[in-house]
Amino acid sequence: MEILVLNGIVNGLIVGGIYALIGMSLTLLYGVLRIVNFAHGEFVIGGSFLAYALFSNLGLAPLFSLPVAALSFFAMGWGAYYLLLPRLQKSDDPEIMSFLMMYGVSIALAAVMLLIFEADSRSIDYSFTPISMKVGPIYVSTARIVAFGIVIVLAAALTWFLFRTLPGKALRATIMNPEAIKIVGVDVVKLSAFAFALASAIAGVTGVLVALVFPAFNPFSGAEYSIIGFIVVVLGGLGNPLGALLAGILYGLAEQLATVFLPQAMAPIVGFGILVAVILIRPTGLMGWRAQR
Repeated sequence: MEILVLNGIVNGLIVGGIYALIGMSLTLLYGVLRIVNFAHGEFVIGGSFLAYALFSNLGLAPLFSLPVAALSFFAMGWGAYYLLLPRLQKSDDPEIMSFLMMYGVSIALAAVMLLIFEADSRSIDYSFTPISMKVGPIYVSTARIVAFGIVIVLAAALTWFLFRTLPGKALRATIMNPEAIKIVGVDVVKLSAFAFALASAIAGVTGVLVALVFPAFNPFSGAEYSIIGFIVVVLGGLGNPLGALLAGILYGLAEQLATVFLPQAMAPIVGFGILVAVILIRPTGLMGWRAQR
C-alpha cells in the first residue's frame, strides 16, 4: 500500500503540474480580459496534435516541438485576439458573450481537428533512454519526469515574468485594477493581445506535454481539459496565477491518490468534492484574497 500511495503522490505531482499550466494560462486570460475561454482545451489538444504531426511527418522529437508550438500558438493567439475580441469587449456583458462565442470556437476547432486527424485516438510513439527512472522505491516513466521538469521551468519562468518584468507587472496591475492601468497611459489593447497570445502559447506547449504524459488524445479531448482548467482557476482564485499553480497540483494529487483507494471512475468526484468544499469555506478560492486587494 505504501508503494501505491507513493506512486500516487509522484504521478499526482506530474499530472498536477500539467493541470497547473492549463489553469495559469486560463486565469491569465480571465484576469486581464475577463474572457471565459471555453476553447482553451482545444488549444491544448491542438498543441498535442501539432507535436504528433511533426513527429509523424518530420520525425521531430516532442521536445523540439516545444518552441514550434510556443511560436505558432503565440502568433495564432495574437491574430485571434484582433479577429474576435475587440468588438466582444464592447458588449454589455462580455463574460457571458465570450463564453458563448468561445464555446462556438471550441466546437469549430474540434471539428477541424476531426476533419484532419479523424476520430481515432492518437499517441506519440516516442521513448526516452532509459524508458523509466527509479525515484525512491518506484519506477517512473522518463517522459513523465522530463515533462515535470519542463513544467517546473515554465512555471518558474512565468512567475518571474509576472513579478520581475515591466510587462508582467503591467499584466498583474491589469488583473488587480484594469481602470487604473488605463489612467497611467498603458496601451490596454496591445497588452490584452499580448496576454491572449501568451496564454495561447502556454496552452500549445502544455499540449506537447500532454502528449508526453498521457497515453492518448483525440479531437474531443479538449472539453475535458477546459473543464479541468476552470476547476483549477476557481479553486485557486479567479485571476490569480499563483493560486492556479497551487490548485492544479492539489487537484492532480487528489485525482491520482483517489485511484489508490477508490475505483478509477470515482477519481474526478474527489476533485469536484474538494472544489465544492473550498467554495463553501472560502468562496474567493485558495488565494483569492490577493486578487481582491
